[in-house]
Amino acid sequence: MRTAATVTVSVLSLALVTGCSSEEPDGSKASDSKGSSSSAQAAKALSAAELEKLLLAEGEIKGYKVAAGDDTLPKSKSDVKTDKAECGPLAWAMAGLAPGDSDAGVSNTVTADPASDAASKSTEADLENAFSVNMTFVGLSSYAGDGAEKALKAVSDGVAACAGGFTITAQGETQKITKVSSEQASAGGDESVAFSVGSDMDGEGTATFKTQVVRQGNTIATYYTVDFATMGTGKAAEVPSAVTTAQAAKLK
Repeated sequence: MRTAATVTVSVLSLALVTGCSSEEPDGSKASDSKGSSSSAQAAKALSAAELEKLLLAEGEIKGYKVAAGDDTLPKSKSDVKTDKAECGPLAWAMAGLAPGDSDAGVSNTVTADPASDAASKSTEADLENAFSVNMTFVGLSSYAGDGAEKALKAVSDGVAACAGGFTITAQGETQKITKVSSEQASAGGDESVAFSVGSDMDGEGTATFKTQVVRQGNTIATYYTVDFATMGTGKAAEVPSAVTTAQAAKLK
């Protein structure tokens, strides 16, 4: 299990810390297109500094700790490569990077508070709790014109095109994604896409991860959740609604 966790963390640049409206068949939430073209054309991209102010901050979400993603997530898309170009937007969304054509992107990590120290008095228990980490990687990216809509479409198209799996390479490590499945999209935002991926854990089981990508105006929010306690069991951790709801509120 530890080996499997190490491989996945390395590939996706994760750091282990202890601390509906109507749905389309592919899992995308339908959007109201009336007036969207004119507003999209007028949209201007936010800068990274402006996006930083919109990210969730420590103390803004009860039951969770918030930390900067600078040391736990890839710095750029060039750090995360796929063997199929159409699968790139999926891999980038999973790594807190902009899934579309934008240089303005920021990220952080939102981690569920660990159990009370009083409940863990032994070294063995501490080790168990070290792997009982539920962490969500949140990424925000901004786009000019209709770039945000195109970015969401690239993710939606990728879910269909990459259903049979693809390969991610990052920091010298390679991870095989065995399948991609559409999930029910979030009810928040103007449009959203959700998907899950099955990952081969180097012969030590299968891990399943879920991602949500939500468009609010010309901003894209990505959420990718990892539960280290269930890694390798095939059971997926749900993206916490508390996190998506809190982040969406800051984007309004």
